Amino acid sequence: MSRSKTEAKRPTQRSEMSKWQWTWKEMKRNKTAYFMLAPFLILFIVFTVLPVVLSMILSLTNFDMLNIPDFVGAKNFTRLFLDDEIFILACQNTLIFACITGPVSYILSLLIAWFINELPPKIRAVVTLIFYAPSISGQVYLIWKTLFSSDSYGWVNATLMKWGLQSEAILWFENADYVMPLCIVVALWTSLGTAFLSFIAGLQTIDRSMYEAAAVDGIKNRWQELWYITLPTMRPQLMFGAVLSITQAFGFGAVVDALCGFPSVDYAAHTIMHHLSDYGGQRYEIGYASAIAVILFIIMFGCNIVIKKALSKVGE
Repeated sequence: MSRSKTEAKRPTQRSEMSKWQWTWKEMKRNKTAYFMLAPFLILFIVFTVLPVVLSMILSLTNFDMLNIPDFVGAKNFTRLFLDDEIFILACQNTLIFACITGPVSYILSLLIAWFINELPPKIRAVVTLIFYAPSISGQVYLIWKTLFSSDSYGWVNATLMKWGLQSEAILWFENADYVMPLCIVVALWTSLGTAFLSFIAGLQTIDRSMYEAAAVDGIKNRWQELWYITLPTMRPQLMFGAVLSITQAFGFGAVVDALCGFPSVDYAAHTIMHHLSDYGGQRYEIGYASAIAVILFIIMFGCNIVIKKALSKVGE
């Protein structure tokens, strides 16, 4: 039988099988690929899927890790939104932080990566290291604490007092008015991490001939090249960077802990992650902490869906 006749019969054979039979047949045919995916799939299920499912179950219980979980239904969620004023404040702080640092760090990473990509290879490597270093250096927080030290020996206080702009030292990280802005600045300073490197890698893989063809088709400037060629070609890296930015924006906490301690003064920089750590790691109210984790998961999942739809329209 000829090849064309064989291919013509395949749709008919598939329609004769049930969906599950066809799926099982395809899995057996591609068993080598599934075998190679198995290690990641097992780790993903054990360390991602199961914890999420377990948190959803425990969020409906009263559990202290010592006694058997006691089913309480939606009581934990009712308590969160109606009785827990600190949680409402944590949600407000988290949204403020995420709405500022998420988009700004994302756009900043993309624009700096685009700028670095235009440099010669040797200079590009050095500049990339300069921008990437703050995200992996453990001394970043020490530098900022030295800059904004609460006594007259802090560089910022000393400079302000020397110029006559301030008569006494400002307690930067002990004053609720300064805590959140300073934490946001430090978070942006350290935000050029893995997403930044993925953008540089994505820019390096773009075929230069596409820009030449676009010039013939009417692309007139670099911004049009960015919108119609660069960004659509980099959609996988853009999505990867968006997921990392969302995770970093909503999951921040190390910045506040390192600069302000826990809890921050007047809960000025108290976030959902801090609230989760408080009830789960210190009070051992695991059921209540699981409810907080579920809320955070829903918020992050919703943001990922919105970002995915927005990125699908890039280049249109």
